[in-house]
Amino acid sequence: MKRSKRTVLGILRGLGLAFYLALAIFPLLWIFITSIKPPEEVYTFPIKYWPSKITWDSYEYLFGFAKFGRYFLNSIFVSITASVVSTIIALFSGYVLARMRFKGKYFFVVFLFFVQMIPAYLLMIPQYSMFSSFGLINRLSGIILVYIGLGAAFSTIMARGFFVRIPVSLEESALMDGCTRLKALFKVTLPLMLPGVAAIFSFSFVQNWNEIFTAALFLNSDSKMTVPVALYSFISKAGIQWNVLAAGIVVSLIPTIVVFAFAQKYIVAGLTKGSVKE
Repeated sequence: MKRSKRTVLGILRGLGLAFYLALAIFPLLWIFITSIKPPEEVYTFPIKYWPSKITWDSYEYLFGFAKFGRYFLNSIFVSITASVVSTIIALFSGYVLARMRFKGKYFFVVFLFFVQMIPAYLLMIPQYSMFSSFGLINRLSGIILVYIGLGAAFSTIMARGFFVRIPVSLEESALMDGCTRLKALFKVTLPLMLPGVAAIFSFSFVQNWNEIFTAALFLNSDSKMTVPVALYSFISKAGIQWNVLAAGIVVSLIPTIVVFAFAQKYIVAGLTKGSVKE
């Protein structure tokens, strides 16, 4: 009786997971199918769920006439640079908040949480005015600085949470063996922080990669546009190029998939790093 009950529960669980997986995958599959349809089949009714002829014209148009490759490289450069810098800032500031004792520490942590509650669009006008006075409008360096500022606070909160979970006794043992605090941080703590580093970088990268409002405000030159702004440009009063837009979405998903695949590898490595004696 118990075995049959477990079998039924297992089947129901499997069906539930399959249904959820289908719901999650279907939008992505539909976007890809739209990107390989001929233009005349995108707008047909009744809807064709599979193209009569697979064509890659949308991707050729995307990287040829639409110059999507330039926008893609702009986004890669901006997202990676801003994510790396904000992750480094978060690791050092998170370490200080987790390990050091100083006056106003609790207030500073609460302030970081408070910063996250401020809508980003409220900061756009002051940021634009300030960056305009420094000549950083329509520059990738300007948008990188904005992304670093927007992501550093939450990344610091994440880093502090990971540092708190690592026993202080490990660093104390390294200090007793003659390590400086900085050396103990790099030799002992950071190897155990690989899951945290991967999580912080991944979150920051995806946030920077998908951001559109600040990029649309700060970047007004065609050669400086990032991927989200370029995708939005396919929507105009004359109509929407659904097949080209779908192709752009498919291409824009590749970096996030690669980053999460990379992060997953290091998260697993970091979880086992401290339990295996080398």
